[in-house]
Amino acid sequence: MAVRIHPTAVIDPSACLGRDVEIGPYAVIGPEVAIGDETRVLAHAVVLGPSTLGRENVVHTFAVVGGAAQQKRTGRSEASSLVLGARNVVREHVTIHRGSDGGATRVGDDNLLMVGAHVAHDVIVGCHVTLANGTQLAGHAVIEDYVTFGGLSGVAQFVRVGESAFVAAGAMCERAVLPFVIVQGDRARVRAVNVVGLRRRGVPEASIERLRAAYRQLFAGREPLARALRDIDRGDPYVARLVRALESPPPRGEHAAAAARGAER
Repeated sequence: MAVRIHPTAVIDPSACLGRDVEIGPYAVIGPEVAIGDETRVLAHAVVLGPSTLGRENVVHTFAVVGGAAQQKRTGRSEASSLVLGARNVVREHVTIHRGSDGGATRVGDDNLLMVGAHVAHDVIVGCHVTLANGTQLAGHAVIEDYVTFGGLSGVAQFVRVGESAFVAAGAMCERAVLPFVIVQGDRARVRAVNVVGLRRRGVPEASIERLRAAYRQLFAGREPLARALRDIDRGDPYVARLVRALESPPPRGEHAAAAARGAER
């Protein structure tokens, strides 16, 4: 198939379009934009550069991809960029901003960004991530693979959300979120192991059970956390990753697990 460009679309001459790309009515493709093969930019969507979109992405109506960072200070926004991987679905009114001060925002592959989600400057999003409607990711946040966000949830600046975590609807994450857990509340706290998400990912049942046992030992036990960490069996690779994340200090503040022990008693 040839590139399909609606006659009302506005495309900068410097934009680079791959094979079988579709650009819909009144869409805008700005300068320094590269769009991969078989990507579709639907009616009234906007893609600004410098931005690189991989193959087979779909950008829906009124989404803005590659806008400048929202910041008051003067930064090198002209040198900042966005890199969007492959097979992402960007729904209506989603905003994904470029990096700040010469940095980059990076989104991986096979992600679903639902209506009204926002990915701020310098955020890193892994693969197989779901941002439900209205999810807000502040600048420099890091979202690892297979994370799922409920609607209207939020992540503060520089906060990391670990792989296969589930952030419940309305949760406000101001502290790092451990991998494989469910967090809920304002402010978000660890509530349980994300069993459903782990099964959907294909994690073996034996590992899921070991994660549940580790959760009980770490967060529902009577012994101090430091002793629980020392005594825990790290033979399972998923448990080992959970423990490593708990032992690693987050960039700012504490883990969202910090208050879990008191909440579970």
